[in-house]
Amino acid sequence: MGYVIGVLIVFICIYFTGYFFKKKYFKEVDRLETWKLEIIDRPVLDELSKVKALNMTGQTEKLFEKWRSAWDEIVTSQLPEVETTLFDAEEYIDKYRFNKAKESLNKIEAELNLVEEQIDQILIELKELVGSEEKNRLEMEALKDTYRNYKKRLLTQRHAYGKPGEQLENRLGEMHNEFELYTQKTNEGNYLEARELVLALNQKMEEMNDHIDQIPVLLVEVNNKLPNQLAELKDGFEEMKEQGYLLEHLQVEKNITEIEEEVKKIIELVEEINVKAASELQDEIKERIDSLYEQLEKEVMAKHFVSKEESKAKDLLIDSSERHMDLIEEMRVISDTYHVPDTESDTQDRLQKLLTNAIKRYEVLEDKIKEQKVPHTVLKEELTTVKEELDMIKEEQTRFSEKLEALRKDEMVAREKINDLKKQVSDVARLVSKSNIPGLPEEYKFVMKEANDQIKEVILRLEEKPLNIASVNDYMEIALISVEKAVEYTEDMIETFSLTEKVIQYGNRYRSRHLELKEKFTNAELAFRNYEYKAALELAATAIEEVEPGALEKIKDWINEEEKN
Repeated sequence: MGYVIGVLIVFICIYFTGYFFKKKYFKEVDRLETWKLEIIDRPVLDELSKVKALNMTGQTEKLFEKWRSAWDEIVTSQLPEVETTLFDAEEYIDKYRFNKAKESLNKIEAELNLVEEQIDQILIELKELVGSEEKNRLEMEALKDTYRNYKKRLLTQRHAYGKPGEQLENRLGEMHNEFELYTQKTNEGNYLEARELVLALNQKMEEMNDHIDQIPVLLVEVNNKLPNQLAELKDGFEEMKEQGYLLEHLQVEKNITEIEEEVKKIIELVEEINVKAASELQDEIKERIDSLYEQLEKEVMAKHFVSKEESKAKDLLIDSSERHMDLIEEMRVISDTYHVPDTESDTQDRLQKLLTNAIKRYEVLEDKIKEQKVPHTVLKEELTTVKEELDMIKEEQTRFSEKLEALRKDEMVAREKINDLKKQVSDVARLVSKSNIPGLPEEYKFVMKEANDQIKEVILRLEEKPLNIASVNDYMEIALISVEKAVEYTEDMIETFSLTEKVIQYGNRYRSRHLELKEKFTNAELAFRNYEYKAALELAATAIEEVEPGALEKIKDWINEEEKN
């Protein structure tokens, strides 16, 4: 029984598997059948019928026959073969020969793809041919209109074109021949060849448009504008020479001669209808003329600059020389009072050399200006250099003077600082006196002595002749630290003395009740009488905290309240 059920299950599985594959392959057959019908419905015949409206001769006739034969081959041979293979595939599927069915379906798909490509190519070529006829007709009408306009323009404006006009008429004549050749190709049905002619004519007409527009402009430039500009340039050059300008270095006459030859070259290029090269050469000539004008203008501007700035440079030179003499005297006076660093002496020597060089430069420049043998642009550069050097010297002199003046200011600042330090020491002495402190610790006496000694050291340095400000400032730094330490020590000592006194007084209430504290308080009082206030505070505070934790902070709060009141 179990064996029968197993066989039945296997049979059912095989059945459903076969059913699934049959359904899958029949679906593929339906897809390919639909594809085949879509191919048959492609509008190849409709497009072929459009060709019949053209001249069915020559190239058109050959192409038509080629496309019709290809379509007939598809319809009568390739698609029927596909149909037969589809029937074979269906039989294979019915018989569960799925591998053979798959081979047939793959063959059909490959064939249909090939047919699609063939049809696409036919339609593309058809569209190109039919489209060529329409494009050719429309574009040729526009080209003929343009041709007529150019012909008319050359006839009515012949004077504007000169010799090049004959060349342009010859080229238009060649185009006319190509128009006739186009008509011949079209009548013969060679639309694609006619299309190539139209494209070539379009290109030639664009070139002709450039020639028609640019040649009159170029002729006006080379026959009128450029010669006039060169004449004006010559006149300006001669006038400047008469006014005393030195212009040989610019080689203006040589440049004008070269430009005149280039103008002739432009005329030759225009007559050869080489408009592009002529335009480029014209631009180069304009740049050269502009450059010559610019160089002449620079000479004029340079002359104005020299005549205007020479006196300013001379005044600046005189001012710098006088200022230098003043600085020498100022340096001498200050050197008697202050120690001047070697770097400042070096600066003075360097300024002397710079000024001497500037004077020499100016004297040479002044001679050149008087002799009038050097171009003004060169004189301008040299004068600018001299002025820049004098401006730099002036800035250096100002900085040098400020450094010398700083020595006096530094002395005044140092004296003010030392007076302030002396006052601070005096103030802390009065503070100690007012505090009723019974005696002073030895360490405090040493700190105060150190502060006073450092102040005296600074005062001694301030009395030296010549005064060395750098040395004074070094000792001043030490004095500042010493006095600051003395002030802090004094404030801390008075605060400690006051707190210790209060703590001992507060602790006396516990002596009779806590005999173990008596010795500690006795030691604290002994340290206090020996002016060892920090040690006394430490002993007394430790003792009182044993019997009353927080007592020290309480006493500090009392003292703060008393000070506020």
